[in-house]
Amino acid sequence: MTVSAEDYLAVVTETIGRVAASQREAVGRAADLIAEAVRADGVVHAFGTGHSEALAMEIAGRAGGLVPTNRIALRDLVLLGGEPAERLGPLLERDPAVAHRLYELAPVRPTDVFVLASNSGVNGAMVEFATLVKERGHGLVAITSAQHSGRMTSRHPSGRKLSDIADVVLDNGAPYGDATLPLPGGGAVGAVSSITAALLAQQVTVEVVARLLAAGERPPVYLSANIPDGDAHNNELEARYAGRIRRGS
Repeated sequence: MTVSAEDYLAVVTETIGRVAASQREAVGRAADLIAEAVRADGVVHAFGTGHSEALAMEIAGRAGGLVPTNRIALRDLVLLGGEPAERLGPLLERDPAVAHRLYELAPVRPTDVFVLASNSGVNGAMVEFATLVKERGHGLVAITSAQHSGRMTSRHPSGRKLSDIADVVLDNGAPYGDATLPLPGGGAVGAVSSITAALLAQQVTVEVVARLLAAGERPPVYLSANIPDGDAHNNELEARYAGRIRRGS
């Protein structure tokens, strides 16, 4: 295989097809869990660290997505928790202790459900956060790479990984190391986890909406803020979840 945009497209296309086919049943179970929470006036909290934060942005606060969604991020420690900016850094995701503060800062209610994304599924903050979520009785959907996580040792004291804790696990199909096109002399280029995680997030969202429609309910879905009447539509729906969903960080 050469290193070119065409080769990358071929890999992405094959991976998308494989993920869509292999995760169909798990997507349905994730949608069941989330639809049940939304119908019970729950909010979907999405959390990812590193590039997996893109998954949280895919779920929370975007056109065509569910309104009752909230994005959690490591920078909440600074923006909402008053910690110094120096606290942030690439190794923070390995610290289990930050999970407790992030959960405390989140506007969580018992009916809420969580979607956590981590390609490796082994870092301390993510595993600890997942543990807290389950200890407090919330539903939990995980998006991770089965191949990458399977070759890693957990960085959490318990030895567990994200996939060991979640109610539903969605495999993003990314290879070990995420990148797909091998380079001469080692290494690779062309990561895929963000693309397939976004696919899974959108598939789950669509299936949640399908379940709400089947129940005769009006799905609380965002319009683009950049179309006429988009703001008015969105503001009306957001008012139902005042203080429970964040869009500024």
